[in-house]
Amino acid sequence: MIDKLELFLALARARHFGRAAEEAGVSQPTLSAGVKHLEDMLGVPLVVRGSRFQGFTAEGERLLEWSRRLVGDWRSMRQDIEALRKTVCGHFRLAAVPTALAMVPKLTIAVIDKHPGVDFLILASNSQKIIEQVENLAIDAGLTYLDNEPVGNLIQIPLYRERYHLITGPDSRFSGRTEVRWAELQGVPLCLLSPDMQNRRIIDRALHQVGVRAEVAVESNSMTALAAHVRTGRWTSIMPTVLMEALGLPAELAAIPLIDPVIEHTIGLVMMDREPHSPMAAAMIAAARKLSQMQGL
Repeated sequence: MIDKLELFLALARARHFGRAAEEAGVSQPTLSAGVKHLEDMLGVPLVVRGSRFQGFTAEGERLLEWSRRLVGDWRSMRQDIEALRKTVCGHFRLAAVPTALAMVPKLTIAVIDKHPGVDFLILASNSQKIIEQVENLAIDAGLTYLDNEPVGNLIQIPLYRERYHLITGPDSRFSGRTEVRWAELQGVPLCLLSPDMQNRRIIDRALHQVGVRAEVAVESNSMTALAAHVRTGRWTSIMPTVLMEALGLPAELAAIPLIDPVIEHTIGLVMMDREPHSPMAAAMIAAARKLSQMQGL
């Protein structure tokens, strides 16, 4: 039964029979047969039939909720039982919005120090995809914004508050300033994350609030690409404090707080709300809560 629910979850993630089968490592007929087995057993259609995947029926959506719970519990149970006879080990999948990647080592080190047998897959992703992947069990946890856009019915542990600085070169008109107002960025060529990233939506909204339209000279979904451009001193960017400190920007670049308004958003860990947690999940939650306490959150 669990294997059929795993196939059903793969279909929910891929939204396409062929890609779901490839992800699950089975043939497309095997995946289709697995879904048909669930339909026959429950006596209801689960998938809207057509020449290609068109979505789930109401019964299919409800089964999706149960599948997430049952498969997640099955995985946690296996890890918990295995931990009784040997040290905790396994593969932990963690995704983070690009601006939060600098915080990831604080969590991974804390977990690995306690459980050396755990290894990590770290992914950069946008906030919407992170929530979707956590809910569909494609990843084990995510680092994303907690207070700006919906995060679903997940465990939420705040880790730090994101504050914004203007990063600019020595020849900038803002050189020597201790503060810059958002409204002063009119006409300034900016180097920013792409619009699918929540950080970019926050920045666009802040500029719109003061009547400024972002003039984007360079945009990317990679903070590494943005940092490489900013390091040249030819481009101006807007970065949160944590990321700015982690990048170790050259001394000649200025990091100037942005005001009027001062904008802050909470970044935190999100995971499925399930008890009991697997040993790896419990270790991650403990590390996140300790970090949250250290940050006074």
